[in-house]
Amino acid sequence: MAKKKGRLELVQMKQSGEKAAWVTAYDYPTATFAEAAGMDMILVGDSLGMVVLGYPGTVPVTMDDCIRHSQAVRRGAPNTFCIGDLPFLSYQVSDEDAVRNAGRFLKEADMDAVKLEGGRRVASRIRAIADAGILVMGHIGLTPQSSGQLGGFKAQGRDPESARELIRDALAVQEAGAFALLLEAVPPELTEFIWKKLTIPVYSIGAGAPCDGQLIICGDMLGLFQAFTPKFVKKYANVAEVEIEAFKAYISEVKEGQFPADEHVYHILKGKEEEFARMLEEFQ
Repeated sequence: MAKKKGRLELVQMKQSGEKAAWVTAYDYPTATFAEAAGMDMILVGDSLGMVVLGYPGTVPVTMDDCIRHSQAVRRGAPNTFCIGDLPFLSYQVSDEDAVRNAGRFLKEADMDAVKLEGGRRVASRIRAIADAGILVMGHIGLTPQSSGQLGGFKAQGRDPESARELIRDALAVQEAGAFALLLEAVPPELTEFIWKKLTIPVYSIGAGAPCDGQLIICGDMLGLFQAFTPKFVKKYANVAEVEIEAFKAYISEVKEGQFPADEHVYHILKGKEEEFARMLEEFQ
């Protein structure tokens, strides 16, 4: 079994040029499979609101939702670096709220770090969490919790003005004490510049290859989430199709009396047949 990675190992990977591969997970089975595959990190993302809970976005997700799913993921992946995603309104109100809720991920779900969205506007939150001794990852570019302000789920930083703001955000996140930064849906040219500019690990979800590693949503890569597929997603499987076909086969066999077959049932203990028959006669 591979040794669990920590912050120092992630920095060493950056220095050696080894890319980190990580994925979201929200439940015990997925986390188990991700760890068995050798995933470097797992994010228990607030995307669980869309992928698991069926919400139209991430805003309805609560701290209790995130803690509960983080606990399941930790049980499934005890030897993987796991990050808890701070949901909407768990850190926006005050530094104190940010620290308190970040601490819940460590105390209640045994997460290794937390992630929050935003740049300069959340710098004080990042600093407060880091000062509390908690590893915190920044997240800029397309930030789903504030997608309304961004005009929807759209790529960011595609013109000089918005790119300049993202560079300033990236520098602020590093200065505030984040151990790493996630860039979402920004041009690879901008990703490469930020990656070279910062000293902390810089990761991408839909932000191109020139960085320290890639994150992908498990529901997207496995073909489980069917509502829409972002441009930056590559489907490595179509689990939804497999599940639907399995359900159809089960329905057909039940209706035709093919399931359960003899190998799927428990018979009366050998030598007890006559006694069993007499017992049934008592109820005739």
